[in-house]
Amino acid sequence: MAKTALVTGASSGMGREIALRLAADGYTVYGAARRVERMRDLEERGIRVIGMDITVDDQVVAAVDRIITETGRIDVLVNNAGFGLYGAVEDTALEDVRYQFDVNFFGVARLTQLVLPHMRAEKSGRIVNISSMGGEIYTPLGAYYHATKHALEAWADALRFEVAPFGIDVIIVQPGLVESEWSDVMAAPVLERSGDGPYAPLARAVVSRSGAEYGGSAPTVIAEAVSRALTARRPRTRYAVGRLAKPLIAARRVLPDRAFDRLLAMAAR
Repeated sequence: MAKTALVTGASSGMGREIALRLAADGYTVYGAARRVERMRDLEERGIRVIGMDITVDDQVVAAVDRIITETGRIDVLVNNAGFGLYGAVEDTALEDVRYQFDVNFFGVARLTQLVLPHMRAEKSGRIVNISSMGGEIYTPLGAYYHATKHALEAWADALRFEVAPFGIDVIIVQPGLVESEWSDVMAAPVLERSGDGPYAPLARAVVSRSGAEYGGSAPTVIAEAVSRALTARRPRTRYAVGRLAKPLIAARRVLPDRAFDRLLAMAAR
């Protein structure tokens, strides 16, 4: 019997490529996202599509119920849904911050809670959390985004310890710069929040250096890392993959805080 995988945020970018890769690996794959119309081609390639907003509990419950009804199991959960909220701390409305946490953290936690009983029943399972190199570092105007990713990684570490006795493993993937809609989605809100006033010079610098000039890795690089993590007999707890992920995480670990601040200041000029 084929194993079953649920991939959130499957309508574009990394989530799309992860869903395709796991289908190629032989999984019965469910791709979940709000934008169902953007997953029709995935459906044509054998992926089962679910319309789901990770912040709407009824939809999350219904998605898990559907998978269990149709396949009787969930062997792999890839928590990929998320977005980046950028803007100065002072300028960003707390309503927006709460939504950022709802998507990047609380939605992940709720979905995982619903999946865990089924994994425990099978005495096996793997939960892959798509974090970011931002789960260990910080960047200008990204305070709230990084807060969600730091929270996700601490949560995943504790979860890994809790569920190990039940044969379940928890893995963190930390993408670096990846080709995606990131820059287009981020630029306008950053300038809207902080493009005028005291943080305007920093906001313009962040938008102008949002990653394009460094180049990003293809989303398939992340999908390959997820595939490796799922096939490894004993997977690593963290996979830092994609452009700049390993060097920036390494720099954050070895440099004093002020030195890393200076490194960011140089990059933002």
